[in-house]
Amino acid sequence: MASKQAYLLIINADSCQKMISLKTLIPTVLLDLRYASAQNFMHRSMYPPQTNDTYLRLKPAKAIQKLQIQLQQKGLGLKIFDAYRPYSVTQKFWELVHDERYVANPVNGSGHNRGTTIDLTIINLANGKELDMGTGFDSFSDSAHHSFTSLSPQILANRLLLKQSMEQAGFKLLETEWWHYSWKDTATYDVLNLSFNDLKKLQ
Repeated sequence: MASKQAYLLIINADSCQKMISLKTLIPTVLLDLRYASAQNFMHRSMYPPQTNDTYLRLKPAKAIQKLQIQLQQKGLGLKIFDAYRPYSVTQKFWELVHDERYVANPVNGSGHNRGTTIDLTIINLANGKELDMGTGFDSFSDSAHHSFTSLSPQILANRLLLKQSMEQAGFKLLETEWWHYSWKDTATYDVLNLSFNDLKKLQ
């Protein structure tokens, strides 16, 4: 796991490893950071309540920026529920949910800890509403799986739009969560436990 000092050395050697503020890079993107509130499966705030920004490594961040622009041309946009997640939070998740279908095992760390995974959906810019994906974010049910097809044609079309958009942008899906996508070379990035305040100062 990379410390703050190790992270600085890494990004000095390779700028693509830098963690990028999504609020700064993509001012038009809608952030709904569920773990900075109690509106999540833990039923409590897992990030400091004042957290109002999230981060990704440079390449996936740029890919999300490009996708946002493409969707805006169709009257659509992205809503982000989560991206970077400190390793210590993943440990707390695992204490409650020992199920690798939904929560990363801290032994390996997660794409969220590496700044390469993002949880998101698509919204209609005309009214700000989320496209109907059949379940809410953080639904630990079979109906949230990509393979679950007992849904209306419109919901299936909405999920397909998100899936195809994210895959074309260079991300891979997680079968059990329609909202969860990881950058194609996630394993090449180190696990981080930097605070959101640390990252804000390092921008």
